[in-house]
Amino acid sequence: MKKVYANATEALDGILRDGMLIAAGGFGLCGIPELLLQAIKESGVKDLTFASNNAGVDDFGIGILLQTRQVKKMISSYVGENAEFMRQYLSGELELEFTPQGTLAERMRAGGAGIPGFYTKTGVGTVIAEGMEHKEFNGETYILEEGIFADLAIVKAWKADDTGNLVFRKTARNFNVPAATCGKICVAEVEEIVPRGSLDPDCIHLPGIYVHRVIQGQHEKRIEQRTTRKKEEA
Repeated sequence: MKKVYANATEALDGILRDGMLIAAGGFGLCGIPELLLQAIKESGVKDLTFASNNAGVDDFGIGILLQTRQVKKMISSYVGENAEFMRQYLSGELELEFTPQGTLAERMRAGGAGIPGFYTKTGVGTVIAEGMEHKEFNGETYILEEGIFADLAIVKAWKADDTGNLVFRKTARNFNVPAATCGKICVAEVEEIVPRGSLDPDCIHLPGIYVHRVIQGQHEKRIEQRTTRKKEEA
């Protein structure tokens, strides 16, 4: 089965459609599938729902899809540095399902494991719990959260082989692994595709069984908040 494609557009060919639920890896600008997001923008699909920790910044990451009004809803834990995300949400142009960060990761992981829902104490007594099912276990109150079953998962890794085994680079692993597992189809972009058998099996973070298509590309690797110290006077 062919898994390696020439570019992001080819890798997404025949997959994209209006109204999809897409799980996207990344945290801020770290480990985001920037090439795949650009290809989604260029495809023109609309009314998308994204399950992602946040939406990048205004002109990078999922932010570029907010600018073109291709996103209908975000399932996120953080509005963060994206002014357009905040503006659309506050003006009622964008639906937002706030989900605590750990709960979001677990919802993705649950979907990947075929688990339709789970109970958690996180969010009990807050606006997060409004309208949700409550249940007591051993005298403690929990709320029911649903697993995320995405139509498509897009992730960014450091290395892959041609079977789709993925290795992530340090903190860029973040949401990428749970996001990848919860998609019916997973497309990964990587910095390097290496020969089959060259990856140490003990160092593989995501087995190729979860990954359907892979592309290699050049990545910008922006810094979200650049903080520098003035050079001390001599």
